[in-house]
Amino acid sequence: MGNTFTKQGVAFETFASIGKGLVRTTGRQRVVELFVLGGVFLLLVPFLGTHRVTDFAIFCIFALSFDLLYGYMGRLSFGHLLYVGVGAYATALSLQYLTSNPLLAIGLGIVAACLAGMLAGSAAVRATGACFALINLAFNRVGWFLVMSPLKDITGGENGLSVRNLRFSYFDFQNPTFRFGFVLASLLVAFLLLRVLTSSPYGILLRSIKEDERRVRFLGYNTYFYKWLTFVIAASVAGFAGALTALNYAYVNPNTLDVHANGGVIFACLIGGAGRLYGAVLGGIIYMVITNLLPVYFQRWELLLGISLLLIVFRFRGGIWGNLETLYRRLAVHENTDRSLEGGRPR
Repeated sequence: MGNTFTKQGVAFETFASIGKGLVRTTGRQRVVELFVLGGVFLLLVPFLGTHRVTDFAIFCIFALSFDLLYGYMGRLSFGHLLYVGVGAYATALSLQYLTSNPLLAIGLGIVAACLAGMLAGSAAVRATGACFALINLAFNRVGWFLVMSPLKDITGGENGLSVRNLRFSYFDFQNPTFRFGFVLASLLVAFLLLRVLTSSPYGILLRSIKEDERRVRFLGYNTYFYKWLTFVIAASVAGFAGALTALNYAYVNPNTLDVHANGGVIFACLIGGAGRLYGAVLGGIIYMVITNLLPVYFQRWELLLGISLLLIVFRFRGGIWGNLETLYRRLAVHENTDRSLEGGRPR
């Protein structure tokens, strides 16, 4: 692995890789990926409408944040929606009491989610397995309770909170077309940063912690710090999704923190393929299509979700994207084998 696993050089190698991945002139693949990803959402607009596709893009940002935690680090959380709620409420309260600039409010929402992730993550990452999942569920429930009762004079309690000051200079979040363009650009930026991060030495370290944390610790790494840092990054990206949610609906209520809604992002990552950013986006789109369109035509649409989950668990463990990757590798190996056999034949 070369310099990737030198004890003092992980941070330097990571930031160097991120810098090279963002500015290198040979990164045409990154540009193509972003164009394809953006094109997919643009193609959905004529069929589903601007507002609905905007919802899809925000949910995909949330799915990307969860996939970093679950797919790459191997930690399942039942309370990741907490940071969406923190980002949403912090953005709404900032626009009501602190600033009239929605961009600054988005930044404050991300900072609030980051701080919440720092506090909760310092305790949560010490646990593993079911304990980790349930600790995060407890934090999520505490956040919901604070919004509903002790802080209801500020948050509005059950009535929720209206978001003001949606227009600032050229940024008009009251315009559905502008909102869609801004959210889509945000999704592309989040995808690019996480793509480069997970391709760096830091990403290799995360996968190593997922596979065998004890061995990584034996090599001299402070695995607690890297797990905590990943938790904070995932919380910040989720807070970004929450801030965009507040601006998209111009309203925030306790449902943003509903613990039962955490199952949606888990299902999205599973159906798309955990540990693959493309899988998180694909799963997010599929889940949103199922939950938004199926209820119109099929009353028992939850039954299809359950059947799909069973098929994934017992037959397609890698999700849709993971199985497509496996199929591609098999076809590539088969093609290379055929070429080798043809090259070895006498002329």
